[in-house]
Amino acid sequence: MKEVSTLIKEQFQNIGIIFRISKYEDKAEYQSHYLGLVWEYLYPLIQIGIYWLVFGIGLKHGNSTHGVDYLVWMVIGITPWFFMNRASLDASKSIYQRVGMVSKMKFPVSILPTIKIVSNLSAFWTMLVFSIVIGFLYGVTPSIYWIQWIYYFICMIAWLIAFGIFNSTISVLVRDYRILLQSLMRMLFYMSGVLFNFQTDAFPAPFVHILQLNPFFYVVSGFRDGMLGSAWFWQKPTLTIVFWGMILFFLLVGSHLHYKFRSRFVDLI
Repeated sequence: MKEVSTLIKEQFQNIGIIFRISKYEDKAEYQSHYLGLVWEYLYPLIQIGIYWLVFGIGLKHGNSTHGVDYLVWMVIGITPWFFMNRASLDASKSIYQRVGMVSKMKFPVSILPTIKIVSNLSAFWTMLVFSIVIGFLYGVTPSIYWIQWIYYFICMIAWLIAFGIFNSTISVLVRDYRILLQSLMRMLFYMSGVLFNFQTDAFPAPFVHILQLNPFFYVVSGFRDGMLGSAWFWQKPTLTIVFWGMILFFLLVGSHLHYKFRSRFVDLI
């Protein structure tokens, strides 16, 4: 737990550096493109359009899901997924890409995954506003349930930091891990309830219970519960305990490996 405490302390002590570098990286990534940062928002919108045409119109023939239009249901779920997917992959290679720079600067390597997470937040906020607008157009009105978005946002950031510090360290130790992680994230896209609802009679109950243990599913379904007023987070005690248990596990393992090998990162890379 001492290593976890040190990790969290380093994040808060360097919060200013995290936001400054993430803002710089946002501008630097797209500075050579004609549309610049517009691509940060345009790409997810194009993807949403494709998924809606294929799954909403093509496969579901425009039928509703949970009593709401499929487009609304899909957009509110895919918004946190896009953010978590990109932030997870970016964080996994953050140390591998920047450890040389950090060895010459006065800030800890542990904040590099967090920088990648923060740099992706601007697209998340834009997509969330887009989701709300789509909801309004299809008759979804604000409710008291929306307040739990604060809780699920905290869950999402906590999970990404824990998952990020673990992935970024393993990626340095095992070169092939990033390729494995990319394949895993593609699989989790379909196993997190982003595009279709597997909580139906079409899937065996034990299989559904296993899929629900996925941390990405917990966040995606949580954002949907908030917007659609389906349930409060304390009404899912088992999933909540499992979710925070997984965060603790990845924090413990990730921080231990990080501090054990941090002094050797430059040599390992």
